[in-house]
Amino acid sequence: MKVLFIGDIMGEPGRRAIARTLHKVVAQHDVDLVIGNGENAAGGFGITPELASELFEMGLAAITLGNHAWDRKEILDYIRREPRLLRPANYPEGTPGSGSLVVETPGGERVAVLQLMGRVYMPTLDCPFQVARREVGRLKQETRAIIVDMHGEATSEKMAMGHFLDGDVSAVVGTHTHVQTADEQILSKGTAYITDIGMTGPVHSVIGIKKELAIEKFVTGMPRRFEVASGPAVLSAVLIELDPTVGKAVSIQRFRIPD
Repeated sequence: MKVLFIGDIMGEPGRRAIARTLHKVVAQHDVDLVIGNGENAAGGFGITPELASELFEMGLAAITLGNHAWDRKEILDYIRREPRLLRPANYPEGTPGSGSLVVETPGGERVAVLQLMGRVYMPTLDCPFQVARREVGRLKQETRAIIVDMHGEATSEKMAMGHFLDGDVSAVVGTHTHVQTADEQILSKGTAYITDIGMTGPVHSVIGIKKELAIEKFVTGMPRRFEVASGPAVLSAVLIELDPTVGKAVSIQRFRIPD
């Protein structure tokens, strides 16, 4: 089974990159399932019901979020009734939506998607490691194939989660920092890992933001309203091949494809 996980989708350029390239990647690599992180899909901050629906129509089977999950208030009602849109599972009990989902591929194989968020330099939530242990144990009753999106700032925290879940899940992939790392690997017990998938969005930018605005903020130290950059875009993703019968990864390959 092959699962394609798309890194943080940044505004219109990110959505455009998916619209132009996803079908080619799926066909070329015989992809069975597509997942993507969409917390920046709406102008870089949050996601709307309309944009979530647009991404599902493009072929995404599940969309994960992160610390920008609630930036668009209209998402609150939508996430309650759309199980394919996931917020981090370590939000407190009673938070709208769900942090995990089991989806079925066209071939009838079941894959679980679990979203977690780190706590280092991030909003304070429940412990992602304790939540991961609980959720993985529950999801294993439905499938051995489990993909984890670890949305976090600190490389060390993401690596720790990868090793913590090694052998218990098929893959732990990092999102949030928008810069693709070159450390994709199969860990010692069979879990695929990468610290950050990277950003699907504008190439000539500072992590997706207009570079002149980001530079101005750094130079002056003054607050600045950020806007998503325009111009050519790139699709950043990883392709994970796994054995669904045992839940172990066979390979992981990263992509960075211009639109």
